Amino acid sequence: MKYEGLPIGAAAPDFSLPAVDGKTYSLASFHDKPVLAVAFWCNHCPYVQAWEERTIAVQHDYAGRGVQFVMINANDEESYPEDDFPNMVERSKRKGYNFPYLRDESQKVAEAFGAVCTPDFFVFDSARKLRYRGKLDDSKEPKGVKKQVMREVLDAVLTGKQPPTTFVPPMGCSIKWKSDHWR
Repeated sequence: MKYEGLPIGAAAPDFSLPAVDGKTYSLASFHDKPVLAVAFWCNHCPYVQAWEERTIAVQHDYAGRGVQFVMINANDEESYPEDDFPNMVERSKRKGYNFPYLRDESQKVAEAFGAVCTPDFFVFDSARKLRYRGKLDDSKEPKGVKKQVMREVLDAVLTGKQPPTTFVPPMGCSIKWKSDHWR
């Protein structure tokens, strides 16, 4: 698969987006975190739902080491009403999200990252250089996981080492672009 989107080693695109907790977050909001994992996310996608609990667990396990996950929903809410902001708030509360869940209404942040699907993870080091892009682990089904890709990447980046892999093709539901995206 050809790699498209933000190249490994590139700087994290800045953003300023509203979150389900009522705050607005930017890249600078996480300046004190040695590792920032940004994922493009949504409510309706069965792939997001499959990785949801495992993502919450990874954030829980790595929060004490300074890792911060941030989820961004850029889907067109007119085509997918279940991905609108009120439903984001509800899902975040119901599932016990332990990370900010942001809304990219304009879809400009998703475009800047080159996100293609949900979930699509981007891991940045303390200098906010991209160190990894792809999946959380190697199986949609929890019982099928053989390789804890994200945990291996986080362990490496936290210790200043090169991750064992920098790209695993993301798998999920396509970003639901607004019609003017294609013009």
